[in-house]
Amino acid sequence: MEKEENQNSTSTDQNQDIINETEKSEDKLTKENNQETQQETKEEIEELTPEEKITELEDKLARTFAEMENQRRRFEREKEDAFEYGGYSFAKEALNLIDNLDRSKHVLESDDKLKETEALKKTIEHLDIIKKDLISIFEKNKIKPIDSLNKKLDPNLHQAMMEIEDDTKEPGTIIQEIQKGFTIKNRLLRPSLVGVSKKSYN
Repeated sequence: MEKEENQNSTSTDQNQDIINETEKSEDKLTKENNQETQQETKEEIEELTPEEKITELEDKLARTFAEMENQRRRFEREKEDAFEYGGYSFAKEALNLIDNLDRSKHVLESDDKLKETEALKKTIEHLDIIKKDLISIFEKNKIKPIDSLNKKLDPNLHQAMMEIEDDTKEPGTIIQEIQKGFTIKNRLLRPSLVGVSKKSYN
């Protein structure tokens, strides 16, 4: 029994020795590979002449300066846009005031009980004054209405919502303005929603 235990112990020790030797061999190979890689990199660097090293450094510096210049220009553009169009979202929301005035005017004018009354006339006059003042304030801030009626459809400024048969106008001419569009400086704030003419098929 003791003999078998001694044999097993000896076998285990031998296996452990083999494992240790294997690990040592692997570590040695890894170190040798790393040394070879480092040696190759070192040799590549040493192979460059002083002139080539200077050229390489100059190239790296030029790329770095170019990237810095690009970042500076990008920052300047973003700063200018923030200054020029910082109120873009506010201006777009403010256009709802004009839309609501137009809707209110339309509802009042369509009310049979109010038609031809002095009250309606005065109310419409006041609504027109408010709208005129709003547009004046907008224009002072470079927000301008788009001129659409009787103009040719421009996809950059107008959005066609319908076609209307009209042989008196050239096809594609705006003959109805559903919702007025606006620009802010040289940027479209919102397009005009329009109806355009088309030839009748009769």
